[in-house]
Order: sequence, then structure tokens, then C-alpha cells
Amino acid sequence: MTGVALGLLVLVFAVVGALIVRALGAIRRDRQIQALVETFGPLAAQAREHPRRLLAWHPMAERTRRLFPEAFQALETTGERFPFSDQLIESVEANWTAEWLEWERNNDTEYREQSAVIEAALDTAEGSEAQVAARARLDTLERDRLERYQRRYQEYVEVSRGLASLTGTTAAVQATERQSTSGGSSSVGA
Repeated sequence: MTGVALGLLVLVFAVVGALIVRALGAIRRDRQIQALVETFGPLAAQAREHPRRLLAWHPMAERTRRLFPEAFQALETTGERFPFSDQLIESVEANWTAEWLEWERNNDTEYREQSAVIEAALDTAEGSEAQVAARARLDTLERDRLERYQRRYQEYVEVSRGLASLTGTTAAVQATERQSTSGGSSSVGA
């Protein structure tokens, strides 16, 4: 009889221990989810306004995804990739391009206006010194405009390429994840 009681006591302790382990695992997962939301949630909002932040944080998000695949799966129940969905990346890319086009148009308008003022001064300038000075101002304006344009265009191209590579990276990772889960593996994002 003592053997049966001892056996029941061991069984009760085993069940209670398993429940405690399970509860601690759930608490750990909830804390991971909370930390991910606190870390990456604001960044997703900031990425809309600052594409370089998206480019800087995307690799960290992917590394974190590999460390905590279950927490990311829990956050992605809607089917959108957390924290930077393809929709978000495409939206950021479209906004970045629209901003570039607006900047380019404004830059051209500003240059034409400044150039017109200098050319008007050149037309009304009397004497070779005044004409030489006006031409020098016009040349300086053109050089400054070109340098400014090249710097901004280089930034535009770098960020655009980075954003374009993210959509390809995200699609490739998602395809790998689908293959992993359909192949019977429970790991996410190798």
C-alpha cells in the first residue's frame, strides 16, 4: 500500500512539474512576443518615413526571427510578415520614389528660377566685367546644381536598390519557410 501511495505521489509531482514547465514556457513565449513588439513595432511605423531605418533594421529582424521562430509565428497569424511585411516594404519603396520625383521636380524649378535671374542680369549687364561675373555665377549655379543632383541621385539609387533587395529577400525566405514546414520540419527561417 505504501508503494502505491508513493507511486501516486510521484505521478502527482510529475504532472505538477509538467504543468509548471508548460506554464513557464508560455510565459517565456509571451515575454518574447512582448519584447519583439516593443522593439520592432515602432520601427515599422518609422520605416514609412525613414527608409534607411528599414534597411538598417531589416537584417536584425531576420536574425531575431531565426532565434525566436515561435514568437514570430505567433505574431504572424494574419499572414503578414512581422515586423516588415512585403506590403510595408513596397509602400516604403513607392513613397521613396514619389519623394525622389518631387525633389527632382522642385530642384529643377529652383534651378530654372535662379538661372533666369542670373540670365536676366547677364542680358542687362553692361561692360565685360559685369558679363563675366554673371557668367561665372551661372557656371557656379550649374556646377552646384549638378553636384547636388548627383549626391541626391546616388542616395536615391542606394536606398532604392536596398529596398528592392528586401522584397526579393523576404520572398526567398518565405519560400524556404514554406518548404521547411511542408517537408515536415518544424523550424522556421533557416
